[in-house]
Amino acid sequence: MTTAPALSVMIVDDEAPARTRLRDLLADIASEVPNSVVAEAANGLLALEAIEGRVVDVALVDIRMPTMDGIELARHLARSEHPPAIVFVTAYDVYAVQAFELNAIDYLVKPVRAQRLAAALRKVRQNGLPLAQQVLAQIQPAARTHLSCHERGRLLLIPLKDIVYLKADLKYVTARTASREYLLDESLNHLEEEFSERFIRLHRSALVAWDAIAGFEKNADEEAETQWQALLRGIPEKLPVSRRQWPLVKSYARQLSSPE
Repeated sequence: MTTAPALSVMIVDDEAPARTRLRDLLADIASEVPNSVVAEAANGLLALEAIEGRVVDVALVDIRMPTMDGIELARHLARSEHPPAIVFVTAYDVYAVQAFELNAIDYLVKPVRAQRLAAALRKVRQNGLPLAQQVLAQIQPAARTHLSCHERGRLLLIPLKDIVYLKADLKYVTARTASREYLLDESLNHLEEEFSERFIRLHRSALVAWDAIAGFEKNADEEAETQWQALLRGIPEKLPVSRRQWPLVKSYARQLSSPE
């Protein structure tokens, strides 16, 4: 009889006792469901660092964590080259539990029981499917703090606070920071909906961060399609403002030009 290979497991929880309990439970059920803990982390950012260069079969992920929560972590993991199956761990997020039930996503309620954990790992072994981005977006409790992209076989994170603008080009979106550009496989419309408090639309294919706008100037070319351009902090590039969007941003232009 062939023994199934051990599932490689990553534990992500901001509380050390919770990580210890999961590690002990995994050891207890190892004869029943072979597994091996290959990484641990106290939040989503540290988890993405820990998984770099590794293939993990399943991530046991707490939902509420500082810096980067479990749902955002799962969205980034789903974009990785070898996405692990996700089993969420929750203490009191009843709304999340209901969403997981509706979408057939597995979850563990704290305090985690050994047999419930074993059942979750069996489901992973049988299905082994990463979570769909659409489902994760539906249950996301808050806007993401980072965007992610693939580059040369690596998953790169872009802090939202560093993004000057987002520009659509064919099927990709370019995220521009003060230092460089990143190509995102995301929809500009969806990004606008998710981050409406941070970005304003200048024209149909560009969003700019409110705090990145240094001012506006008239386009010197009278025959140009756009009459105004936005001046940006930290980069020399100027972004055109469409005639349709200009009334929306005009009040902000007045705020910038008015004395304090």
